[in-house]
Amino acid sequence: MSLQSAYGINSLLKEGHRHFSGMEEALLKNINACKEISNMTKTSLGPNGMKKMVINHLDKIFVTSDAATIMQEMEVQHPAAKMIVMASKMQENECGDATNLVIALAGELLSQAESLIKMGLHPSQIITGYEQALKAAIELLNTLSVFTVEDPTNLEQVSKALKASLSSKLIHHADFFAQIVAQACINSKPENDDTFDLEFVRVAKILGASIEDSYVQQGLIITRNAEGSITRVSNPKVAVYSCPLDTQQAETKGTVLIQNAKELLNYTKSEESHAESIVKKIADSGINLIIAGGSISEIVLHYVEKYKMMIVKCQSKFELKRICKALGACPVARLDAPNPEEIGFCDSASVEEIGSQKVTIIKKENQDCKLNTIILRGSTINFLDDIERAIDDGVNVYRCLLKDGKFAAGAGATEAVLSHKLQQQAKSLEDLSQYAFNRFALSFEIIPRILSDNAGLNSNEIIPKLNTANKEESYGIDIENGTIRKSSELAVYDHLQSKIWAVRLAADAAITILKVDQIVIAKQAGGPKMNQQQGHWDEE
Repeated sequence: MSLQSAYGINSLLKEGHRHFSGMEEALLKNINACKEISNMTKTSLGPNGMKKMVINHLDKIFVTSDAATIMQEMEVQHPAAKMIVMASKMQENECGDATNLVIALAGELLSQAESLIKMGLHPSQIITGYEQALKAAIELLNTLSVFTVEDPTNLEQVSKALKASLSSKLIHHADFFAQIVAQACINSKPENDDTFDLEFVRVAKILGASIEDSYVQQGLIITRNAEGSITRVSNPKVAVYSCPLDTQQAETKGTVLIQNAKELLNYTKSEESHAESIVKKIADSGINLIIAGGSISEIVLHYVEKYKMMIVKCQSKFELKRICKALGACPVARLDAPNPEEIGFCDSASVEEIGSQKVTIIKKENQDCKLNTIILRGSTINFLDDIERAIDDGVNVYRCLLKDGKFAAGAGATEAVLSHKLQQQAKSLEDLSQYAFNRFALSFEIIPRILSDNAGLNSNEIIPKLNTANKEESYGIDIENGTIRKSSELAVYDHLQSKIWAVRLAADAAITILKVDQIVIAKQAGGPKMNQQQGHWDEE
C-alpha cells in the first residue's frame, strides 16, 4: 500500500488486518456471539437439561450436558465468546460446578444490555448500573443461606448438600449417587480439611450390570490383571517404575551372525544374567510389589516370577502419579533397585474380578491419604463418562463445603428472590443507571425460566407465580408436578460460595464485553492455506 493512498487506520496497520468499530459492527456483534454460546448451553441447564453430542478434533465422541466439557471440546474462535468460555473455565477451576450458570447469566446480562443500547443508553451508563447491581447482588447473596453443613462427616447432611449438583446430570439416580459420593468423600476426608484433594476419590468404569450396582471400594483400583502368576501380597514394599523394564540397551538395530549351536545357546546368556542381576537387586532391597509404567520384557518378567514378586502394569502416566502420591513412593526412572526414600508402602494388593473384568486393588489405611474408588457399572462407555463428570462435580462441592458449609435454596428460588429484591432496590436510584440496575435484576429470572422450559413447563405461568410467592418466603420450582413449593419442602440446595463466584464471573465477563468498542484482528501468521481437496504436487 503506497503512502499516498493510505488514510485513516489503514495507514497504521499491516495489509491483511481486519478492523471493526462502532456500535453496530463491534459491540452488537460481540453481544450476538455471546448470546449464541448462551443459547447453546442453556438447554442443558438443570435436571431436565438436554445433552449435546460433541465430536472433537480426535474424533472422540462426548455425549454430555456438562457445560465445562462442551466449552472445552468446542474450540470457540470468536474473541468475545472466548471471554464467556474463559469465565466458565475459571468457575470450573475455582468451584468445579455451576459453569452453565455463568454462561446463561452472562448471555442474559448482555441480552438485556443490548435492548438498553437500542433504547439509546450509552454503554458506560449500563456498565455503571451493572457494577452497582453486582455489588448489591453479592451483599444480598451472603444473607440468603438456608442450610449449613455443620458436620462434614455426617452422611445425611453431606448427601443432602451434594444431591442438587448430581441431579443436574443424573436426575433419576441423584439420591443413590449422592449417598455413594458422600460416603467416598467422608471416607477420604483427612484430619486437616484444607488438605482434601480431588485425587482422593477415584472412579473406575467397568461395563456391564446395572447402574445401581455401583459401589464404593476402599483403596486404589487399577483396571488390569497382574502380569505374573502372583496375585496377592500383604504389607508390601512398592517400587514404581516410570521407565520400561527391558534390559536391551541398544538404540539401533544390529545384525548377529551365529555359526553353530553353541553360539546360539550362549547368545542370550549375558542378557539373562544382566536381567537376573537387576531383578535380584530389586528383590534384595525388600520389594515385593512392582508397578511398571512402561513395557515389561519377557526375560525380566521371568526373573520377577522367580523371586516371587507381584508385578502390575499401569499404562496411564496420570494414574502412575496418583499411585506414587497415595503410596508415598517416588517414580524410579532407571532400571535399578530403588533407594530407601523411593519405596512406597501399602497394606495389601490383590487381584479380584468385578463382572468379567480383572482388577488390582491396592489398599492403604493411613490418616494422611485415604483413597477410595467409586466403581461405576453401566451399559455404555459414554454413559459412564457422563456419570464420572457428575461425580467430579459432587466431589468438588464437598471440597468447597469443607471451606464454607453454607448453602442457598436451589430450584430457581435464590435467583427469584435476588431478582425481586434488586428490582425493589433499583426504584431508589435517581440517575440513568437505575435502568441498567433494573435489567441486571431482571436477568436473574432467566434461571427459573430455563429450568421450567427444560422441564416442559409453561415459564410464562411459573415466573409470575414465583415472583408473587417469593415476596413472603423462598419458593422454588417443583419440576416433577409443575408447581411451586417452599424451598424447605423441596430440599434442593446450591453451594452459596459457588453461586457468588458464578454471579461475579458472569457479570465481570458481560461488563468487559460491553467496554469493547473496536476490534482489530492482525493478519494471521504463516503462508496461504493449501486446499485440502487438491492432490499432492508430486503426483502431478
